[in-house]
Amino acid sequence: MIKKGKCVIFSAPSGAGKTSIVNHLLSKGLNLEFSISACSRGPRGNEKDGKEYYFLGKDKFKELIRNDEFIEWEEVYRDNFYGTLKSEINRIWNSGKTVIFDVDVIGGLNLKKEFQKNALAIFVQPPSYQDLETRLRLRKTESEEKIKQRMAKARKELSFASEFDFILVNNDLLEACKQAEALIKDFIVKK
Repeated sequence: MIKKGKCVIFSAPSGAGKTSIVNHLLSKGLNLEFSISACSRGPRGNEKDGKEYYFLGKDKFKELIRNDEFIEWEEVYRDNFYGTLKSEINRIWNSGKTVIFDVDVIGGLNLKKEFQKNALAIFVQPPSYQDLETRLRLRKTESEEKIKQRMAKARKELSFASEFDFILVNNDLLEACKQAEALIKDFIVKK
């Protein structure tokens, strides 16, 4: 059973800057708490279970799907599942905080559909498709094949921007953070 509170959803193609914006907002004392997503993949680099993600493995993830323990989930890439556990949302709302999500575009739309007026869904858009590719390349964390895969997915994701409550163009990260902060303050104080 999901108790309904408020939530803020940030979605974007990979490399648009949503995680940087979310991290900025979490540091601003806005009574937000990050919803840790679950995934079927293993940790990368310094990632820790229960911090960046709940790393479940494919079999456990599928078991939780069968048990209806996700508010939303999807197979982002073949055999690569991501989702939001109902228990995670309840944990945050029970602590009296507003949930903040950093999720892919389809996950964001699914959450918006689920929480409706209790959700503010923000699409972080890069200034251009070319800027997005440049940002991904500057990270130096992806193979050429992965970059091509992410760029193909980004083209599709950009077509969903108008389905969000607000499109936040991240041309300048500092300005995008200020704009996001203002949107969230306004949303949280609304009854």
